[in-house]
Amino acid sequence: MTLTFPNRSRSFDETRKVVRFMGYDGMFEVRFFVEAKALSDTMAAGMSEADYLRAFDAARSSIQDAAIKAYHPNRGTTYTLTAADLR
Repeated sequence: MTLTFPNRSRSFDETRKVVRFMGYDGMFEVRFFVEAKALSDTMAAGMSEADYLRAFDAARSSIQDAAIKAYHPNRGTTYTLTAADLR
């Protein structure tokens, strides 16, 4: 199967400073996290949850491409993407 992203929902985890989103490999759910610092070059202390979610939405296509590259069916169901993954 191919990794797909039919669900456009995402959320910000303030404690971990990541944006969460889901991918699916057939019927299997794959959790992805994108580090907040990967979404903002400045990592300004004043950035809000809404700011991070807007940054995620603006880069969604490249983030999903990075998720597809990082995903390996035999390596697990949780992945954290960093700035290096998004380059």
